[in-house]
Amino acid sequence: MDNDLDTLATALYVTTDDYLKANPHLTPWRPRVGMTPRISDAELITLAVMQSLLGFHSERRWIRYARARLISMFPTLPQQAGYNKRLRRLTGLMQQVVAHLAADTGLWTDDVWVADSTPVECGRSRETVKRSDLAGYAEYGYCASHSRFFWGLRLHLLATLDGLPVGFALTGAKADERDTLQSILETTPAEVTAQQTIMADKGYYGRVFERELDDSGITLLRPARKGEPPRAGARFLKPLRQTIESVFDTLKGQLGLEQHGGRTIAGVVIRVLQRLLALTTAIWHNQKTGQPVLRSLTAYDH
Repeated sequence: MDNDLDTLATALYVTTDDYLKANPHLTPWRPRVGMTPRISDAELITLAVMQSLLGFHSERRWIRYARARLISMFPTLPQQAGYNKRLRRLTGLMQQVVAHLAADTGLWTDDVWVADSTPVECGRSRETVKRSDLAGYAEYGYCASHSRFFWGLRLHLLATLDGLPVGFALTGAKADERDTLQSILETTPAEVTAQQTIMADKGYYGRVFERELDDSGITLLRPARKGEPPRAGARFLKPLRQTIESVFDTLKGQLGLEQHGGRTIAGVVIRVLQRLLALTTAIWHNQKTGQPVLRSLTAYDH
């Protein structure tokens, strides 16, 4: 199998279409009467992944590009407004596709996962904060790695050492990382989390928190905080903890997470999910084609 964007798009479409045929209950509800969509959900998901991989942050520019370059693959492209509306309705389905592709790689059963969160900025000016439809969801928070305050949301990510997303959540900027991680783990099958090791930073501390993880069969590795005695597994943290930062760098630098352009909570959620699906698809396809670096997007960004 070739390792290029056309092959990835074809493989993703076929896999998603077969998945939806086997699980028709996952498709969004539609009335029995009325116009039948001219483009299928599987095609729309494939378009969304290609948009992220090719670096189009504007849906209007993407539809214009697709009409000029991809009309042979997608002969019934929707208008920009219809594309946006359909994608928002596919939020739940895209989450299922992310989990399906991740499970198909077999990588999420690895023994070690990494956990962290990163800011998803939604505005910088005071006027934006006052007038935004994100008010009530976005809030002011502090990013320790960049030593700055921001207004927006926070993406919490649980990933394998290969960068494959295992679980994720989008919360307010001040949400507790420990509570969010526990919520993510609660939605992950118990047979997968049992006997798992999770690497995290100093923010994931607390006796009650660690005891609850231990009761679930999960071992937490994190650096010792000031005043704490040395913790077990410290020698593994430095070379492996950087993995989660490089995953965030891929999401922001190559997939344009910081240029999401969402103006409502539904818009931000689908754009974040769109990029997580693109990353998962690239890792899935790289594994299937036997590539040495699973998180590489080089073959798909042009």
